[in-house]
Amino acid sequence: MHVRDLTRFLAELSENNNRAWFVMNKPRYDILRAEFLALTTQLIADIARFDPAVAGCNPKKALFRINRDMRFSHDKSPYKTHFSAAITASGLKKPSQGGGPAYYFHIDAAGTLLIAGGEYLPPPARLRAIRTRVIEDAAGFTKMRKNKKLVATFGDLQQEGMLSRPPKGFDADSPNLEYVKRKSFIVWTETDVSKKIPKDLAGDVLSGFKDAYPLVDWLRGIALYTPEDGAT
Repeated sequence: MHVRDLTRFLAELSENNNRAWFVMNKPRYDILRAEFLALTTQLIADIARFDPAVAGCNPKKALFRINRDMRFSHDKSPYKTHFSAAITASGLKKPSQGGGPAYYFHIDAAGTLLIAGGEYLPPPARLRAIRTRVIEDAAGFTKMRKNKKLVATFGDLQQEGMLSRPPKGFDADSPNLEYVKRKSFIVWTETDVSKKIPKDLAGDVLSGFKDAYPLVDWLRGIALYTPEDGAT
């Protein structure tokens, strides 16, 4: 993966986020997309050595499209300014599709490499199942959360969007209430690769994924949400 070429392309795209510029620079995009696909393909094979459940993940389906869905957004920029992929056992990326826990990474226009693991904003039925498991498996959840490698790389679970009060249906004296209030069960870390290009990008991402595995594995022990669950 030519990281410098990718960040340069994304930076230029952020300044010229329109279809005319993109069409003119489509050959550059195609080369970078192919490199990112190759990187993701390699990562799936490498992850499968410690997490065999992801072995069947289709790398093409793991990649997110660069086109933005503008139907419900005030921002009418047609393209995302990052390359990203989510590697899951189900092969599905979106929480609404029942994708389950994922290994996720992206590189953006600012040169930020984000490495993450877990579930980001799962749908209501799935979120309720996770919160219930946090209470019922309090000891297992705490053991996972305090895993030395996970803590050293990521710290604690992210608090983004955390509720100020217990969610409906959960008591104020519930075990692990601080975590029951979370809307996402995910860890992530960021590094700047714009100035110092990683010698082994795949190795760095894989190392982060290995450290996120305890969370992914714990979440995978909870029955996956499916659209038939009737969540709204």
